[in-house]
Amino acid sequence: MPELAPHIASVPPSGIRHILELSFALDDVLSLSVGEPDVPVAPHITRAAIEAWERNETDYGPNGGIAPLRAAIVDKLKRDNAVSVDTEQVWVTVGATQALYQAMTLTLAAGDEVLIPDPGYTTFSMNARMLQAVPTYYSLRPENGFLPDLAELHRLVSPRTRVLIVNSPSNPLGTVFPRPVLEQLLEFAREHDLWVLSDEVYEYFTYGEPHVSMASLDTDDRVFSVFSLSKTYALTGARVGYLVTPPGLAPTMRTVQEAAISCVSTPEQHAAVAALIGSQDCVEDARLHYGDNLRQALALLDERGLRYLEPRGAFYLWIDLSHAAGGDVADWAERFLLTDRVAVAPGRAFGRTGEGWIRVSLASDLAQLLEGLRRLPAPPADA
Repeated sequence: MPELAPHIASVPPSGIRHILELSFALDDVLSLSVGEPDVPVAPHITRAAIEAWERNETDYGPNGGIAPLRAAIVDKLKRDNAVSVDTEQVWVTVGATQALYQAMTLTLAAGDEVLIPDPGYTTFSMNARMLQAVPTYYSLRPENGFLPDLAELHRLVSPRTRVLIVNSPSNPLGTVFPRPVLEQLLEFAREHDLWVLSDEVYEYFTYGEPHVSMASLDTDDRVFSVFSLSKTYALTGARVGYLVTPPGLAPTMRTVQEAAISCVSTPEQHAAVAALIGSQDCVEDARLHYGDNLRQALALLDERGLRYLEPRGAFYLWIDLSHAAGGDVADWAERFLLTDRVAVAPGRAFGRTGEGWIRVSLASDLAQLLEGLRRLPAPPADA
């Protein structure tokens, strides 16, 4: 039989998905490995989708999204992100996943290099390899407050570098980059004439640190911004996100959207309209729920002597299990799942710098979350 394209073999598998798939085959698992909101979808959102189905709104829609949704996104960006765009800069996508891939497709050619945070969301490097681009990893380390090191970025950039990926609030770390850090990253991008891809999926979930959109600081049209309704409104299965482009790309975007997806499901887009223009109480309720889970989880980790990064955003905990992982946290996480029936994401799945750490989702029933944390091995008393 014919062979697959050679570069496909270089696409790394998801270490998170491996744990998740393994957990499906087991009973009585405490699932803390994936970012699946445990809050219900607000009734006005589900009702909008149901009514669209009942009206038989199942025909093809515009490549960029239905007009009411694009208009609602333009209003939301101005209101919540201090970003002023026109409708032709907003493109509705199949979740943030397609938005990320679309932006990287537009900016990376085979052999180009892309600067990716490490630890960072797994899809960043997977997308790069799918496009035959080269991931170059910049470290987010404890000694630097898990923030980018500008000196390291300047060492890593090369004539082949085309894109800088920034993720704030961060998945998996929960760090929120302060405005001065974002300004420094944009200045770095200007100096080296790079595109910036800003992943802002967790924009509404911050704790004591305001979220700043990179596009609000952009003065020369180099920022692509990625957003999603999945986490904000507990709509992970509806698959509605959006990509905000620099101006002037509408003809190109119509072409690439048609080639990739044609359009997003119309009933789900109506749900997204209802989410954006309706009551936001569900978002605030979710933020308070995750914040309460966080406070109680941190108290338990302190009691047990486990080291962690206190998140300022998203809904994850980054916990140091190096005392138990034996230098291979992915192998440890699998054994921990099989023996203790707790699914956690191994930090190594997010990059080399994640070795020894795990990511735990706070978007969970509180009792299940705390029980899962109690089963984590505590460090030796003299550690």
